[in-house]
Amino acid sequence: MKNTYKTAEVARKIGIHPNTVRLYEELELIPKPQRRSNGYRVFTDFHIEQFKLVRIALKVEVLQNGLRKKMIRIIKLSAKGNFQEAIVLTESYLEQIKVEQDNAEEAIRIAEKLLSGMQEEGDELSLTRKETADYLQITIDTLRNWEMNGLLTVKRKQNGYRVYTNNDIRHLKIIRSLRCANYSLAAILRMLNALSCNPNVNIREVIDTPKGDDDIASACDKLLTSLRKAEQNALYMLDHIKAMQEKFNRNSMI
Repeated sequence: MKNTYKTAEVARKIGIHPNTVRLYEELELIPKPQRRSNGYRVFTDFHIEQFKLVRIALKVEVLQNGLRKKMIRIIKLSAKGNFQEAIVLTESYLEQIKVEQDNAEEAIRIAEKLLSGMQEEGDELSLTRKETADYLQITIDTLRNWEMNGLLTVKRKQNGYRVYTNNDIRHLKIIRSLRCANYSLAAILRMLNALSCNPNVNIREVIDTPKGDDDIASACDKLLTSLRKAEQNALYMLDHIKAMQEKFNRNSMI
């Protein structure tokens, strides 16, 4: 005989509010439960394991490059009992996280190389904003946004026009590299501020460690840490889905 549970029992067992149980059903993160003649929902062991999967998956903070959407799709595939497809997508999700980790690490290496003066200096530059944007292959709006957010302060000529020098370009290359790897503006600004105080600061540590008095947006901005947690969660998800695949089948799930 199958185990069955009421909404309140599921909530207690999983450690969530009964309204969250109903919300997960509305979002199709769990299978639609059957109902008794009195309208009460009837949940099974499959629902319980699916709830556990959802709780694991929703701990992930990483949102970039469709990772969040892919994770939601994994949950919904499992909810429908399409375990093998969910496993394949989770493995793809895990590989994408590893690519994001590689990009994040490479961006730090590039920043360290630029800061150490290993780049080619060439002739002294004196570029306009448009010329700088073209040189870096970014938009003028992007360049303006970085400046407005305090990532770069550019000197002006007597006529009021901005002029970008070699140091500014090096500075902007660091920002571009980190942004391409999905570091946030807040994290980059934190790193640049630390560098202005101490040129020998550990970039990796500063960019991933908000100060204790940072606001909540900055405090959540730890890309390297978030990616490591996302990888760990993906492995948990993979194991959990495989265990569900072994335990349940389409004829006995719900």
